[in-house]
Amino acid sequence: MRRWAAIVLASLMLTVPVAPAASAQIGQPDIIQEHWYHSYATLTLDVNAWADDYPEIVNLSVVGQTEMGRNLWMLQITDESCTLSQPIPVAVVSSGCEHYKPDGWRKEVVYIDGGHHGNEHLGTELAFLVAEYYIEGWANGDQEVLDVLATTELHILIMLNADGNDFDTRWNVNQVDLNRNYDHYWNTCPTTQPGSSAFSESETHANSIYMNEVVPHADLYITMHTGVWIMLYPWGKWPEQPSDWELFHFIRDDVHANISDIPIQNANQGLYPNCGTSRDYGYGVMGYPTFTFETDDEQFLLGTVEALSDRLEEELDVMRYLIQNIWYWRARLVVDSLEIEDGKVHLSVSNLGHASTSNATLLYLENEDSLEFWTPGSNEPTEVTGEQKGGVTQVQLDSDFNFSTPGYGFAVNATNSTVTTLDFSGAPISSEGIWMLYYQKRVIDSSMWVFDFVNESVVKSKEGALQGLLPAPSILLVFVAFALAAINGRNSRFEH
Repeated sequence: MRRWAAIVLASLMLTVPVAPAASAQIGQPDIIQEHWYHSYATLTLDVNAWADDYPEIVNLSVVGQTEMGRNLWMLQITDESCTLSQPIPVAVVSSGCEHYKPDGWRKEVVYIDGGHHGNEHLGTELAFLVAEYYIEGWANGDQEVLDVLATTELHILIMLNADGNDFDTRWNVNQVDLNRNYDHYWNTCPTTQPGSSAFSESETHANSIYMNEVVPHADLYITMHTGVWIMLYPWGKWPEQPSDWELFHFIRDDVHANISDIPIQNANQGLYPNCGTSRDYGYGVMGYPTFTFETDDEQFLLGTVEALSDRLEEELDVMRYLIQNIWYWRARLVVDSLEIEDGKVHLSVSNLGHASTSNATLLYLENEDSLEFWTPGSNEPTEVTGEQKGGVTQVQLDSDFNFSTPGYGFAVNATNSTVTTLDFSGAPISSEGIWMLYYQKRVIDSSMWVFDFVNESVVKSKEGALQGLLPAPSILLVFVAFALAAINGRNSRFEH
């Protein structure tokens, strides 16, 4: 009886025209929320209600429209309070403290989208449940959620194909498969309806703009679908393992050992050859670690028999694991020791992350005011300028720097360490100098570059005490945003 009451009530709701702003406070009764898949109208109600009720953690924006003019709602969920444990005035003034952790460093970023295929409702509902879990957990004072939102930004686009969702069809209104419309080997696999060109559809075009301009530095991207119970990582085009296979295999083994036995495979082998997908675009072009999360296809209409939060409980547990551990989904280099001897730097570095890096080096700045840095093997400093975009500096530096040349750069495998010697005999090393690691987050060529300051306590010199006090990050952030660059001779993205 309750199930039929839910169906009747939901049907009445779906027949009423909705004005998003005016109706934002209505929301859905729990019985509807738990037993009925979202339409565009009911999703609009829910996300606007969240934004109104929880402004401390929810920022709702429109990042584009569908081909029929429906809004693409984007939720940004994070603790926006200024709870810095140390004064970092530059970070707060320049970008807003919602982007920074209590220790002053930038938060990790998770990007999630659902509903590429309009009739894959369980995938859309999983994206919704992730948002709901963190919003309601924050409201209830759940410590796990409080810790995550203090250090992490969640960006969730729950329903990309709102037109297809309401028509209950895979494609958008132009009969295009949105998950074959991305600019990564577009239309090079046997496929149907990839569109007239890559990003020909307003939905995928908007999604790509958000990736490139707002979350280019994300360290986790999950796109949610329904079909076969499986998690797929790159590539869809090729059966070979991706460059960052160590990372994907670690996640697979850890999930299987502790959370779920859901299959986790290369997409080409686990499903079938597929090109132009958002997953492969996210990894191959943006450099994110990416997964296609496929829930199984046991969907029930008109209303679901089992409560959605129960139905997708195991999948939500996997998502919680991926989000809680995002700090490890890249290389995380730490200098264990740095000893200077006759212009040579003997370096010991550990990688705390679960991704390898094949491009890493050491940079030297003469003092905290310098806009020039020295690279290994150089007899003169390099000066660069950059353009900030989405909190990321994008620059190009003409240089023949080669990480593979002995004494210039080094690699560090996941959860491993290395010892190397770098040649800084051409640099004016002094007690005012500043040392920084500069490296790529992952092995994939498209991955972003980062820097980490070397703790002054590990710097030693056989010629005497050269190291000075390491300036506070607040002092350095002003010039680092424009001074550091890609030193491999091509456009690269740098996260500060």
